[in-house]
Amino acid sequence: MRQETFADMEYSFRKKKTRRGEFLETMDEIIPWDEWIGVIEPYYPKGKRGRPPVGIEKMLRMYLLQIWFNLSDPATEDAIYDSYSMRKFVGIDFMTESVPDETTLCRFRHLLEENGLNELFFDAIDRVMAETGHVMKGGTIVDVAIVNAPRASKNAEKARATEVPPSKKGSAWTVGIKCHIIKKEGDGEKAP
Repeated sequence: MRQETFADMEYSFRKKKTRRGEFLETMDEIIPWDEWIGVIEPYYPKGKRGRPPVGIEKMLRMYLLQIWFNLSDPATEDAIYDSYSMRKFVGIDFMTESVPDETTLCRFRHLLEENGLNELFFDAIDRVMAETGHVMKGGTIVDVAIVNAPRASKNAEKARATEVPPSKKGSAWTVGIKCHIIKKEGDGEKAP
């Protein structure tokens, strides 16, 4: 058992758990880590040459964060530095170690892809979620862009047309129409 750090103690006094933190705690509990590590082990470098490899479980956890939160290799590294819940999920203690760099994660991801293990883990995550009664849903991101429109002119009744109300864009008022851009996640993707 590892010793509790000041960051752990400070974090334990938080008033609310984030959804990300709750999700990661749930995934930590339901994933059969030993089984999944055993699947990767035959393909993972043994460290006979060069620097010793990072532990399989740590790399697998980083890879899963990358998939679940749709992060690039550098963004995954940065997110672990920035987020206590992600750092806790991966099992990084800054007193004794640093976050594996983006190149290490890239090599691990390629190792999984070359051996077809990434698809195996996508299927395994779906299976584990179904077995434990958890549901993975896609989300929807809505963005609004203001499309410029001509100023309202007087109509036949000598009144201003009000189909295009003014909108605030930054600090200036403009006449325009809001165009909603919707991106649905989960369409063929494997993400929470």
